[in-house]
Amino acid sequence: MKVRYTRHAEQKFEVLRRHGFEVKKEPVEETLRQPQAVIPQERGRFIAQRTVSDRHLLRVVYREEGETKVVITFYPVRRERYEGRI
Repeated sequence: MKVRYTRHAEQKFEVLRRHGFEVKKEPVEETLRQPQAVIPQERGRFIAQRTVSDRHLLRVVYREEGETKVVITFYPVRRERYEGRI
């Protein structure tokens, strides 16, 4: 599986770091490789989500272009808010 990041997604790493929630590329790509849930969205997009800590899930919004998954954005969320979606 190939992964490509949009400019917005690349900038998101820095935005989250400034807000005290550092995310590296490895957990984003692991979420794409082995999601606990994939939720189809409009316009051919998907949200993959995976537990990343006792309190948080990581949600990755992406689209597929052939064999490449294009990361549009990603964001951490509290598990209790989305737990039922896994």
